[in-house]
Amino acid sequence: MTKYSFEYTDTFGGEANYSWVKRGEVTAKSFIAASRKVKKELGLTGLKANRSDFGDMVSLDFSPSGICTILFINWS
Repeated sequence: MTKYSFEYTDTFGGEANYSWVKRGEVTAKSFIAASRKVKKELGLTGLKANRSDFGDMVSLDFSPSGICTILFINWS
């Protein structure tokens, strides 16, 4: 099991704004499992998001769902 940390925040002009932020940590066997756990915890299950992979971090931009927020998930 691997630990994954996450940050969920608002966006402004398509960039992370951090006027508010929710941080946390989950343990999962894979990134996909961690992503599902985090989305469930934040009430984002079923929402469309644009995924960007940066190697050690993945961002999920929820703009396609009409929500100006972004979720960053990092391998710990």
